[in-house]
Amino acid sequence: MIQTTTLHAAFVGHVSAALDALEGEGVLPAGLNRAAVTVEPPRDASHGDLATNAAMVLAKPAGMNPRVLAEALVAKLEGVPAVTKAEIAGPGFINLRVDAAAWIDELRAIAALGGDYGRSSIGGGSTVNVEYVSANPTGPMHMGHCRGAVVGDALACLLEFAGSKVIREYYVNDAGAQVDVLARSVHLRYREALGEEVGAVPEGLYPGDYLVPVGQALAAEFGDTYAKAPESEWLVLFRGRAVAAMLEMIKADLALLGIHHDLFSSEAELQAQGKPAAAEQWLRAHDLVYDGHLEAPKGKTPDDWESVELPLFRSTKFGDDQDRPIKKSDGSWTYFGADLAYHFQKTETADALVDIWGADHAGTVKRIKAAVAALTGAEGKPKPFEIKLVQMVQLLKGGQPFKMSKRGGNFVTLADVVEMVGKDVVRFTMLTRKPEAQMDFDFDKVVEASKDNPVFYVQYAHARIRSTMRKAAAEGLGPSADALHLLGEEELALVKLAAQFPRLVEAAAVAREPHRIAFYLYDLAGAFHGYWNLGNDRPEKRFIVAQDQALTGARLYLASQIGQLVRNGLALLGVEAVEEM
Repeated sequence: MIQTTTLHAAFVGHVSAALDALEGEGVLPAGLNRAAVTVEPPRDASHGDLATNAAMVLAKPAGMNPRVLAEALVAKLEGVPAVTKAEIAGPGFINLRVDAAAWIDELRAIAALGGDYGRSSIGGGSTVNVEYVSANPTGPMHMGHCRGAVVGDALACLLEFAGSKVIREYYVNDAGAQVDVLARSVHLRYREALGEEVGAVPEGLYPGDYLVPVGQALAAEFGDTYAKAPESEWLVLFRGRAVAAMLEMIKADLALLGIHHDLFSSEAELQAQGKPAAAEQWLRAHDLVYDGHLEAPKGKTPDDWESVELPLFRSTKFGDDQDRPIKKSDGSWTYFGADLAYHFQKTETADALVDIWGADHAGTVKRIKAAVAALTGAEGKPKPFEIKLVQMVQLLKGGQPFKMSKRGGNFVTLADVVEMVGKDVVRFTMLTRKPEAQMDFDFDKVVEASKDNPVFYVQYAHARIRSTMRKAAAEGLGPSADALHLLGEEELALVKLAAQFPRLVEAAAVAREPHRIAFYLYDLAGAFHGYWNLGNDRPEKRFIVAQDQALTGARLYLASQIGQLVRNGLALLGVEAVEEM
């Protein structure tokens, strides 16, 4: 019978069953919280194949000595058919060695599950709103937006693979002063399209030539109707047309990266629908907004500063440094007040929220987290909400700062970069470092054919596998599961690394860290290339051993499943697995 439950899941079940048995025997008290119990490979592979911390984390709440509990657990786990040895390490960790047959079964499971290997139900069908990019709709996407876009999109794919429903959302900041500046910039291009000599773009307006077609379209539609008209007559109209045009441009740019959002939420519509006022009313009803005075600015007080009574959100109640105003003195909403209402709206359709922000927004994290905790915690348990901060990307070429043609006027566009190196290179590279770490994007390095280039290294592993399969087929050979028992320790080491994928998917989803998948793929590719290189010095270790068809079939089967794992991981990152290089 083909195994369709992963080995990791099986051993999580074995540990859980052993703990159940100890509870039934009265060794452990019933009802212990097992959330911190893990089953994973030990850091040092020489210690065993799997390890569990169950005795360590449960001993104290059970009122037991960790080693005494570990000995009781070992007695149970030694009875698991696949376990060849169970031993206690240190103060209570349990290391397990698993027989070869179990790893062979895992290899068959990869083949049986194919693209679903690693898929999890840990998300439980919960709905997670992932908001990412959310750049001001004032121009094309630039490389400052790229990293957050890729991180958010990969996270959405990961969460779906791990059993959640995902809403991919883009928040359109179309209610602030910057869209009025956009409208004035478009009006300049509109007059230019009518034949007026406008000269250099004035300071304070958007200079990019991407606005030229927008002005031309308005000139074709309205003629000179608004050429000399006062701003009050055309501002709202031009603002709406300009934002719509920018959103179409943004969507097209994101599509170059394979990114498509489910929902575009407008800040202007949010305010027009009275959502900020509704949020304020709800918060006042729960004594979370009050009318008060802000403290004077620290340091020297400005001459024009005066204390004004404003509606303040009790942000300090939820860990913020001070209470925050939700309205300005003129009665308009502060950025925080509008964002608070937007997040209130998101909580109506989602069980958990994740925001992907640029690191320059770090100063507002505490207040938004406080707001969501207040808005969703009326019954004592706020909805989960995380903010992932993404550092900027420095563009280099040959180690030197890189400049290129700037359709945007003062920035490098995402479209230009994708055109130069391709979607897959951009996406994978953006996930080769933790998002909170600084990143250099060197145009020479990201296309380099070397081990130091993770994109190449992983894709080359898949291309090598596919090339091997084509060569074998030309010789009348192919993958076969008939003699998998012929696989030795070096081959099984690859299987053991492959078998970590399901656990890694769950851990990455829980931590909201899709870059873990990229790191894993690099390690898997490294292990595969390492085994491949054995054949250069030891012909008997090659995948194709002409004089031994049974062994060749088994190794090709192994290679085929490693290829499947590479495809599964790359799919989560939105990267294609190439057939040849």
